[in-house]
Amino acid sequence: MNKQEIAIVIVLSALLFAWFHQQNKYARERLAAAREQAAIAATNAPPTTLSSEAQTTAAFQEGGQPSAAITPVSEVPAAPALPPDEIPTKVPEQTANLVNDQMQLAISSKGGTIRSATLCGYRSTVDRDSPPVELDFTNAPALILKDLPGFGAQADYDLVADATATNVTLTRRHDEHSLTLERRITLLPDYRVSVRDRLINTGTNAYALPPNSLGLGAIHRGLSRNDTLGVDTLAALDGRRSGKVRHWDTRLNLLFTGGRGGGCGGCGGVPSGEGLPLTASTEVDSPQEWIALKSRFFVQAFTSPDATNTGYRVDVRRLDETGPLRLDYLSALVHFPDAVIAADGGMLERSYTLYIGPKKLSLIRRFAPQSAEIMQFGSFRWLCVLLVPTLNFFYKLIPNYGIAIILLTILVRMLFWPLTRKSNESMKRMQVLQPKLKEIQAKFKDDPQKMQQETMALYREHKVNPMSSCLPMLIQIPVFIALFTVLRSAVELRFAPFFWIADLSEPENLFKGMIPFLPALNILPFVMAGTMLLQSRLTPSMGDPAQQKMMMWMMPVMMLVMFYSMPSALVLYWSVSQILAIVQLLWQRRKQALAEGGGTTPPTGDAPLSRQARRRLAR
Repeated sequence: MNKQEIAIVIVLSALLFAWFHQQNKYARERLAAAREQAAIAATNAPPTTLSSEAQTTAAFQEGGQPSAAITPVSEVPAAPALPPDEIPTKVPEQTANLVNDQMQLAISSKGGTIRSATLCGYRSTVDRDSPPVELDFTNAPALILKDLPGFGAQADYDLVADATATNVTLTRRHDEHSLTLERRITLLPDYRVSVRDRLINTGTNAYALPPNSLGLGAIHRGLSRNDTLGVDTLAALDGRRSGKVRHWDTRLNLLFTGGRGGGCGGCGGVPSGEGLPLTASTEVDSPQEWIALKSRFFVQAFTSPDATNTGYRVDVRRLDETGPLRLDYLSALVHFPDAVIAADGGMLERSYTLYIGPKKLSLIRRFAPQSAEIMQFGSFRWLCVLLVPTLNFFYKLIPNYGIAIILLTILVRMLFWPLTRKSNESMKRMQVLQPKLKEIQAKFKDDPQKMQQETMALYREHKVNPMSSCLPMLIQIPVFIALFTVLRSAVELRFAPFFWIADLSEPENLFKGMIPFLPALNILPFVMAGTMLLQSRLTPSMGDPAQQKMMMWMMPVMMLVMFYSMPSALVLYWSVSQILAIVQLLWQRRKQALAEGGGTTPPTGDAPLSRQARRRLAR
């Protein structure tokens, strides 16, 4: 490689490192295994600090910067006593299950809420016999009504389930206020839930409905170290369904630090969360088109057709009191304005649609305008949108995602084959010209302008473009980043096996926990590093031999370190890509050798090469 190519490699390495650093902001994990297990077990207890009356607050303005200081949980006054109509009664709780082929919802008469959602097509663990994933809303029930006296979490509703098991009607009459709530919940295809609330005034006087809120449930971080939590929102601007999607994943950690960094799991200026509050919240006072709470693989989203909400609040809980700032728990409330309901049967109706399911592009993009942004594909989203269905197409041909990734890699390499071939040929030509280039450099070392002129003349004479060997590398950068983005968070790869790999969405983790004091073994990163080293040895080299040798070893070692804890799908793609590059290099060398053996002129744009030059090319 020449100096230009070395510079490009260094830039590429910097880009990869920056991308890895930004995308894996929560990847640093310094907690001991016992502490992490204790924190995971603690999530089963109700997070009482997340109540609307007692919680830490860091209000965010529209620009996303904190406008209020964090209040420690210990300094928040105790919540006031419940009003008489909110005191729990001894009425037995009724439940109804809404079921279709994709999901099962558990509806409770206590508060008229959704207590859990079971996703039938997704296992809870890697074990094939494990039960399906259950999103538990016990600590923060979905559809709970806040700040509406008589209709809160402890209110008892009359529950009537439809015979089809896809609809349920919940009714509650508040005699004191002469107000009746009729709620109809319908389970729809594609993990969607339709909700219609009707508030009916049965009294003779108009009823002033106070500002109130609707709970969206809670989403918990999974057991994987690569799992993260985030919030995406789309503001409703002047009644138009447009605007820019806001991603709150990096800003959520700022709630605990008051804007003092800490956005990447300890590497942003806050190595430990010791002394920071365990919970925090943020308020946004502007109508939203939709709101989405998401983990790495699952999403809980809300949208309202009329967009009458006034904003939302997000409650956040950390994983550990002293460990790095990694989120464990998210919940949200959507706010609605006050209203006046006319007397004698006046009615206020509100409709919502929920999405409770996998973070899958084909499903999410049908939910609401711009909801595909929930996938957070980044700058190369157009490439990601093409790669996802292509991967699923190969899976339909051969139902194994490991093989699908290999076929996708082959397709990408075939598309870039002509560019790569021209790049390799250009590098060979540049290699042959190195002695003449050195002569020019030595002859005109005191006259840089003349040296440049003679060098360009030599390139024109032999029809060599020094940048042609670098162009394919630059063109492939967006493709690599897009594949990186798709493969690291694709729900399709969750628990997908491939030979010895039990889960393509995670590192191999062979012999994990079997050998004391030793980490789990990952084989594919070593295969990847080996193929990179072999490719470097086969690629025609130029310039200083010592520098070339250093680069030949530096890149594989650096990629080994970066990719060792990456999902196996990413490492598999890169390894197969390197193997195909080696095959192409060997094929081109064989073709060149056959051409030279037959007495034909090699494609150097000049006279036939000398015997010494042919030996150099053969090496």
